[in-house]
Amino acid sequence: MNNEVQQPHDDDPAAHKRNDEVRRSDITVTDEATVKRATRAAAVGNAMEWFDFGIYAYLAVTIGKVFFPGDGSTQLLASFTAFAASFLIRPLGGMVFGPLGDRLGRKQVLALTMVLMAAGTFCIGLIPSYDSIGIAAPALLLLCRMVQGFSTGGEYGGAATFIAEYAPDKRRGYFGSFLELGTLIGYTGAAGLILVLNTTLGEDAMLDWGWRIPFLIGGPIGVVGLYLRTKLDETPAFQQQQAQSAEAGTDGANGPKLSEDMPRKKFTAIFTEQWPMLLLCIALVAAYNITDYMLLSYMPAYLTDALDYKHSMELVAAIIAMVAMAVVIQRVGKLADRFGRKPLLMAGMGGFAVLTIPVFVLFQQGSFTAVIIGLLLLGAPLVCLLGTMSATLPALFPTEVRYGSLSVGYNVSTSLFGGTAPMVMAYLVDSTGDKLAPAYYASGAAVLGIIAVALMKESAGQPLPGSPPSVSTEEEARALAGAESKETTPA
Repeated sequence: MNNEVQQPHDDDPAAHKRNDEVRRSDITVTDEATVKRATRAAAVGNAMEWFDFGIYAYLAVTIGKVFFPGDGSTQLLASFTAFAASFLIRPLGGMVFGPLGDRLGRKQVLALTMVLMAAGTFCIGLIPSYDSIGIAAPALLLLCRMVQGFSTGGEYGGAATFIAEYAPDKRRGYFGSFLELGTLIGYTGAAGLILVLNTTLGEDAMLDWGWRIPFLIGGPIGVVGLYLRTKLDETPAFQQQQAQSAEAGTDGANGPKLSEDMPRKKFTAIFTEQWPMLLLCIALVAAYNITDYMLLSYMPAYLTDALDYKHSMELVAAIIAMVAMAVVIQRVGKLADRFGRKPLLMAGMGGFAVLTIPVFVLFQQGSFTAVIIGLLLLGAPLVCLLGTMSATLPALFPTEVRYGSLSVGYNVSTSLFGGTAPMVMAYLVDSTGDKLAPAYYASGAAVLGIIAVALMKESAGQPLPGSPPSVSTEEEARALAGAESKETTPA
């Protein structure tokens, strides 16, 4: 009896198709410990980013008094305007750092963005007040915010790409959820620190010097994040793509010219070849960020300034809601791997469309219990988005332009809709006198999100476009390649 494993014939198209599409040598078998280290490094950077933005948002009332003249409402609006202004430069940062990450590597660019973010945050803590140096104070504040915004332009797209390219296909939702866990940890850490400072120092000391402490702490946190990121290797998908590009660049007489033109061609391809996915990315991020910034950035100022809740009560409520989301976010990531991205995203967008206005009506009751219940109700749809989006967005674009495309799309949308959300909501309340105006704005964004989710393709469990399959074990790799678990030789 011939025990030889039957090999495909040369004239067997199906066999050729199978071997060409999924060869064992092309499948990446991930190392669990390495994936966890990569995820931790990316998540720490994201936590640092949102710690920085969180302390500014939660100190918006105080920063308004320190850096701007006028009455309370004018100072708050000016403070949120400076908050929003830093987002205007984020697309520029995305256009610089994104293509650079596709060319030089994810690791190096993420280290650079970490340094710039930490430096910008630390320097805010050193700026004298408006009473000390006049108009130079808000000018310096704006400059530091611009540095933060520019660096952040390369942060989220790179971190999401980094985790997505390290994670196995069937667990990308789970590992991606750690990125937004970092968001919640950063925001919670910021809120908790400011709550402690408000309680222990009092309003006068906070206005005088206490507000500087959270910004000065941001510097050392950035050093820790930088250390973790420099200890990692490049992602397997990027390494393979670079190897293929190098091989293509040395083939034929035009090889060197192809290599020289590649950065320009990649950048151009973002807009000429990827524009449908770019528009979808912008729509998804717009809906996601308006609701995200409403709940995590604007809400404490809204409760204090518009509804006259007692100072610090809003921070306690925000911390409770964020801790609740942090507890369940990894489970949401697992659900996204099991049931798909679209059902979870649709639940999140639909939840905001239905619940936002009733919750804002609930806030008008003036009860701390009502605030807690309302934030938890809105936290449920938000955690569906947080736990899923980091795995969804990188899967829209191919490997060779993933970092650049995601950075451009994400930051254009965040600049136009996310960072401006607190300012727009504060303006709507101030100009119309309608305290439900923010809810109308967020509900409209959620409807846009529902349309965008309906148009996107399901990506759960699938390889990233332009990347080979990625699995957790050698057995999965063999099964995927159609190979026997144990090779045999001719008798």
